[in-house]
Amino acid sequence: MRFMLLLKGDPSLDTPPAPDAPKPEDVMAAMHRYGEELTRAGVLLAAEGLYPSATGARVVYAKGRRTVLDGPFAEAKELVAGFYLIQVGSREEAIEWAKRCPVEYAVTGDQEAVVEVREVADLG
Repeated sequence: MRFMLLLKGDPSLDTPPAPDAPKPEDVMAAMHRYGEELTRAGVLLAAEGLYPSATGARVVYAKGRRTVLDGPFAEAKELVAGFYLIQVGSREEAIEWAKRCPVEYAVTGDQEAVVEVREVADLG
């Protein structure tokens, strides 16, 4: 079974860091170690981080037309910061891997980080 672990963060993480914010290199090192752990276990299929939403765009379809909105997307409750695609034997195993993701390195104070676990649909 394939699962995507979506790394979601507080929109405030998409703005310049606060003085007490974790250093980007510490966050990246922790995520790199986690990726290596997934690789050693033989479950990692893919993993990528995303640039801040300030560099992104959304294509919104509403009322019969498409509109392009440029980032940042401050009105969003949660922003996707990256993902891991893993292949494991069960939903429970995917959740166990998600619980080990070192998101604590990316937040300070009242900020929240979420790892959403979603099974990948096989459309074939």
